[in-house]
Amino acid sequence: MTDLAKLTAAQLSAAYAAGELSPVEATRAALQAIDTHNDAYRAFAHVDHEGALAQAKAAEQRWSEGRSLSALDGVPVSIKDLFLTQGMPTLAGSPSTDPTQPWDTDSPAAARLRENGLVLLGKTTTAEFGWKGVTDNAIDGITRNPWDPSLTAGGSSGGSAVAVSTGMGAVSVATDGAGSVRIPSAFCGIVGFKPTYGRIPMYPPSVLGTLAHAGPMARTVADVAAMTDVLAVPDHRDPSADGAETESYRAWPDVRGVRVAFSPALGRVQVDPEVAAVVAAAVADLAAAGFAVTETDPDLPDLLGAFEVLWSMGFAHRLERSRRERGAAAEPADPGLRRMAAQGARLTAYDYQAAQSELAGLGIRMGEFHTRYDVLITPTVPIPPFAAGYDVPPGSGLRSWAEWCPFSFPFNMTRQPAISVPVGFTAQGLPVGLQIVGARHADRLVLAVAAAVEALQADRRGNAEAK
Repeated sequence: MTDLAKLTAAQLSAAYAAGELSPVEATRAALQAIDTHNDAYRAFAHVDHEGALAQAKAAEQRWSEGRSLSALDGVPVSIKDLFLTQGMPTLAGSPSTDPTQPWDTDSPAAARLRENGLVLLGKTTTAEFGWKGVTDNAIDGITRNPWDPSLTAGGSSGGSAVAVSTGMGAVSVATDGAGSVRIPSAFCGIVGFKPTYGRIPMYPPSVLGTLAHAGPMARTVADVAAMTDVLAVPDHRDPSADGAETESYRAWPDVRGVRVAFSPALGRVQVDPEVAAVVAAAVADLAAAGFAVTETDPDLPDLLGAFEVLWSMGFAHRLERSRRERGAAAEPADPGLRRMAAQGARLTAYDYQAAQSELAGLGIRMGEFHTRYDVLITPTVPIPPFAAGYDVPPGSGLRSWAEWCPFSFPFNMTRQPAISVPVGFTAQGLPVGLQIVGARHADRLVLAVAAAVEALQADRRGNAEAK
C-alpha cells in the first residue's frame, strides 16, 4: 500500500491532475504523520490542523474544476518558525518573543506559498533566532534525528528537515545563514537548496545582511526546483532581491561537458573517514558517467574569524534592538546566544568593515575559480550527526558550532548557490550529504548537476538491490 505521506510533491501534483488523489487525502496523511512522529522528533512548533484541512478542501475544489493555482496547488508544506506567517505565531524558538502580538503579516515566502495554493501545515522548529547549527530551544525542546533519535537533526532548520524526512509534509521552506538548510538536510538524508543571495526575497530584513538566504527542502531535486519557482519571485519589501527569472528553475541546462572541481577537504578540513569515502564514491560515479572531474581546492583562506565577526555583530544588534523595545523580557534563553551577542557587542566598526572587505575578496576569488570550473563539490558536513542536545560533538574540544560547519558558511559569505544531496550512509546507517556549489546566478546548473548525482545514486541503489 502506498504511503501517501511519503509521496513527493511531483507525485502528488500528478495524482491530483489525474484525479487519482485528493489534496484532502494528502493533507490528512501529512497531519497523521505529524500526530504520529512529532512528540518523538519535535519537528513542529505550531500545527494548524483545521486551517490545513480547509486549505486542502479549497485546493481539491480547484483541481476538480480545472483551475489549479500552480503545479504545487494542494501540496502539504511547512515553514520555519522564523518566517512571519499570517494567523500563526512566529516565536523564533524564543521565550523572549511576545506571543500576544497580532500575527497579521505574511513574509514573502509565506505569501508565495499561499498564492500558489500550497497547504500550510504549520511552523517548524528552529534554534533560538536561528543562531546555531543544531536545533533546540527553550520552548520546543530538542529536535531529534529521524535516523537515530539520540542524535541531532542539525540546524538551525532541523524541524524542516525532520518534517520532510518523516513525511510530515512533502516540502518545507527554511532559512540558511551559515548552512541552516544544507546541514540538517545532510544529517536527515534529504535535499536542501540555498539559491543565489537575493533570489528568494526576505522580510523583515535580516540582521545578518547578505549572509541570510532562504531555501526549499524536499526529498528530491525536482521538488526543490519546483519550490524555487514558487519562492523566487521579487517582493517590494526586499530591496536587495534579484529581478524575476524568465525561465523555470526546472529548465535544467545540459550537463555534458560540465567542469567539476572536487575538493574533499577545502585544503584544511578534517573530514570523518566514512563521510569522506561516501562522498568520494559519489564523485567517482560522476566521473564514470563522463563528467570532467578534477580534484583541486579553491585555496580559500581561514574564514572563521570574519564569519564570526559578522554573525556575532548581527545578533548583538538584534538583541540590543529588542532590549530597547522590551527591556529584560527580550533576553534570549540560550546561553550560547547570549555569549555570542556579547562578543559581537565588543567589536568595532573597523572589525565589521574588515570582515566585509574579506567577503569582497572572497567573492572575487570564487568568481575567478568558476571561470575554470563550473561547479565545486565538497562534503556538506565533515562529520556524521552527533549527540542531540549539544552545540558541538561531545569530547571534540571544539569551542563553536561554526567550527564543524566549514563547508557551508563560506558560501553564504560569497552569496553563491549551493545544494546538499544525500549520497549514502555511514556503517551506522547515518545519512551523508554531498554539496554542490556554483557561480552566482548559476542556480539551474547547480540543480542540474544535483539531479545527475541523484540519478546516479538511484542507479547505484538499483544495482545493489539487483545483486
